Amino acid sequence: MPGAQRATDPPTPPGPWHRVFLDDFTGSRLNTADWATCYDWNDGGCTNAGNHELQWYLPGQVSVGNGDLALTADRRTTHGTDGKTYPWTSGMVSTGRDHWDGAPRHTFTYGWFAAAVKVPVAAEGMFPAFWLIPADARGTPPEIDIAEFINSASHVDSNLHWRAPDGSDTHIGNRYGPADFSGGYHVFAVDWQPDSVTWYVDGVQRFKVTEPAAIPHVAMELVINLAVGFQTAPPPGTDSARLDVGWVAVWQR
Repeated sequence: MPGAQRATDPPTPPGPWHRVFLDDFTGSRLNTADWATCYDWNDGGCTNAGNHELQWYLPGQVSVGNGDLALTADRRTTHGTDGKTYPWTSGMVSTGRDHWDGAPRHTFTYGWFAAAVKVPVAAEGMFPAFWLIPADARGTPPEIDIAEFINSASHVDSNLHWRAPDGSDTHIGNRYGPADFSGGYHVFAVDWQPDSVTWYVDGVQRFKVTEPAAIPHVAMELVINLAVGFQTAPPPGTDSARLDVGWVAVWQR
């Protein structure tokens, strides 16, 4: 990753940072002490029904080897425990719970969150994301989308969601690109502080929000997932896709 931050590097902005979480995936299997393979509403798998996605997440779509976490989406009819049938199955990881009433593995309030990510080449119909969701509410907003790739391997979206006084989901975002995010690992990061949220791509600041009403102040879980079918379905001939993660780290001040 020439010019990109390494897992052992401190965050770009100066300050007394200390690392509180790191997984560089050097083993041969997922460390389940750090990661669940579903959202907090896991019940024999899960999905994000709010986005009308096409996949049912299962742990068999998550693998670790050669210093890499792989989340694989396959076009395979899958029966969810919610009684619905999904045309795809895929993988995700979260620092949250094994089930609704469980305890989260790791939660974070403020900090620098970074991951080295390589997105699928076949981007149409795919929705890889690296993001933060509230631990206590088990739902959003607030929500910090560190990196979203919506049907694109060349543009990354950064978004911040919060709840307006009338209860509606309000958000602000930025799109950066073009760049070849599928050709190798790139480091996506966010610096979440009590008075700001700042996004970085390969160590370069790309977006910042300082509006007080928008900044979250609740403990968050970290999520990385490969969703399918958000906004558009994969085209015929695309039967699989893979999201690769070289490392994930969190620092705090």
